[in-house]
Amino acid sequence: MKPYNTWKFGKTKADLIEEMSAKLSTMPGYTVSFSQPIIDMVMDQIAGAHSDLALKICGDDISGTRHLADKVVNVLRTIPGAADVAIDQEPPLPQLQIVADRDRIAQYGLNFSDVADMIELAIGGKAISQIFVGSKSYDVICRFDDASRNTPESIGNPLLINGAGAKIPLSQVADVKMTTGASTISREMNKRHLTIHVNLRGVDLTEFLNKANNLIAKEVQYDRDTVHLQWAGQFENQHRAYNHLAAVVPLALGIMLLLLFAACGKFRQAALMMSVVPLALFGGMLALNVRGMTLNASSAVGFIALIGVAIQNGVIMISHINNLRSRDRGFKESIITGAKHRFRPILMTATVAVLGLLPASLSTGIGSDVQRPLATVIVYGLLFATVITLYVLPALYYLVEKHYLEEDKAPTKPQEPTV
Repeated sequence: MKPYNTWKFGKTKADLIEEMSAKLSTMPGYTVSFSQPIIDMVMDQIAGAHSDLALKICGDDISGTRHLADKVVNVLRTIPGAADVAIDQEPPLPQLQIVADRDRIAQYGLNFSDVADMIELAIGGKAISQIFVGSKSYDVICRFDDASRNTPESIGNPLLINGAGAKIPLSQVADVKMTTGASTISREMNKRHLTIHVNLRGVDLTEFLNKANNLIAKEVQYDRDTVHLQWAGQFENQHRAYNHLAAVVPLALGIMLLLLFAACGKFRQAALMMSVVPLALFGGMLALNVRGMTLNASSAVGFIALIGVAIQNGVIMISHINNLRSRDRGFKESIITGAKHRFRPILMTATVAVLGLLPASLSTGIGSDVQRPLATVIVYGLLFATVITLYVLPALYYLVEKHYLEEDKAPTKPQEPTV
């Protein structure tokens, strides 16, 4: 990898992955996935696979599970945003299979252990002695040479000797053949499973999961009583984070509303300060959409910071207007003067945050995948919220307070005397 400072301006890691994937996809015979060491270890702990998402297909029938996994892979590859889709386990490989016939072994007066020892000695090798070199000891291994164990026929030639001294070839008491079988058998919770790993590029995690589940249910038929499909990966952390935010954010907004009410003494003004929040959120979501980013945990944290700064600017504006009104200034004059006085402080507060996080929102270096969504939400959302605070909020304040001011000035009907 060349240093980042030598890359062309604007080129990102995603662009490099796309270029490498396009070239490597033309080379048949294998599949390629792209990742990095640290995230590999993290995802391996989360999902058991080095990818953004992992679909685990649990079933006892290895061949049937493999056939189902191939169908699911073909379906997932048709979904936009899916990349590096492949089965994590190796495909069936050639195997040498030796099946002992216990009836024949008994007919020839042999024991099963005699056959097992012969197979171990001929193919795997067996320690027959030890040699000592200084304080270290090494086993002396004995096994057949390559010419005597390179074909099923040659492996069936070794002779077994029974108690009567008769010599019986191994092929007479065991079936030696070449076949195919699973190279690895993965288990989780005492169940066999295959893992399909999927990386996502340019697509929202939740949106992809919904499409994948719908397509699998529609196009893939399997016995749901014996086979179970389970997703694992980053979405588990995302759901956990969203569940926490769903409880924390409304609670925080409620506490802020109470604090604002205690500060200004009027619920309508506290609600007016909080009205900046949805407009600021709209600006942040618009920025994410324009830049092709998705809502994730990083951008959610950015929204929380954006809400705090937006409400702070609203408090600066409205509290100063209320202060001017308390000095017996005119209603309209207080709003105009307060907006003028707080124009520079609010603009300076927003400018410092925007300029400070602008490089992070545009960065493409190491770690930018995490900081870029957070900075994008704050920078562009704060720009939107600042314009609203400076120009829209005083106008809203004028409309709301004017309504209540007119009600206070309205004459009350005199009460008729009672007899």
